[in-house]
Amino acid sequence: MSKESYNPFSLKGKRVLVTGASSGIGRAIAIECSRMGAQVLITARNDVRLAETLSMMDSADNAMYIADLTDDSHIDALAKFAGNIDGLVNCAGIVKHVPFRFNYREYLDSVMEVNFFAPTTLTQHFIKRKQLNKNASIVFISSIMGGFVSNVGISSYSASKGAIAAMSKSLALELAPRGIRVNCISPGMVDTALMADGIVSDVQLEKDRLNYPLKRYGKPEDIAWTAVYLLSDATAWMTGSNIVIDGGYTCI
Repeated sequence: MSKESYNPFSLKGKRVLVTGASSGIGRAIAIECSRMGAQVLITARNDVRLAETLSMMDSADNAMYIADLTDDSHIDALAKFAGNIDGLVNCAGIVKHVPFRFNYREYLDSVMEVNFFAPTTLTQHFIKRKQLNKNASIVFISSIMGGFVSNVGISSYSASKGAIAAMSKSLALELAPRGIRVNCISPGMVDTALMADGIVSDVQLEKDRLNYPLKRYGKPEDIAWTAVYLLSDATAWMTGSNIVIDGGYTCI
């Protein structure tokens, strides 16, 4: 390999599956992975938005598959569609603001189903079927709200993200003998469509934004570049880590 072509961060020759790729962080990860040379398979529930993501990606080798990851039959079909992969990015998730006293069992189940059980069940499918290639990399998207800090009204979200981060460390140990790496990314507030749900006003968002030492929220690309790093050979000796990327928020 010539010096000009040497790039340990390249994903060329890798086959990567990204969930939650119809918008926000998942979309950015899919796009950046394709730009770095990977063949990217994307999945989400919204076919229109997922098709938009596919149109924004490099290469004609990429593909999309509509799936609801809370449905085991969809997970099974998705795993069959994907085949063997070198990278799995579990990005699909939801966040809702509900005071703890109103966190009834049905609500808790709905959050845990999407944020914890769906990614763990999907990952299990690939492990049991031996569809993770040698030196594969699994990336889970957690949150700084999953154990580092928290906020009012997101106890169930924090619990689900904390659970995924804790589980990933144990999984990293289980898969280490097979050379498969497992890491987490815990972002701070990222500027995505979820912020436009009307729950928090623009004035409140601007005030909160100033609490970040870098004086801005993250961009989806900020998280995507970290995901590329974890999927690449540049992190061949990195597993069981939880990377906090939050503009310095947790330093305060």
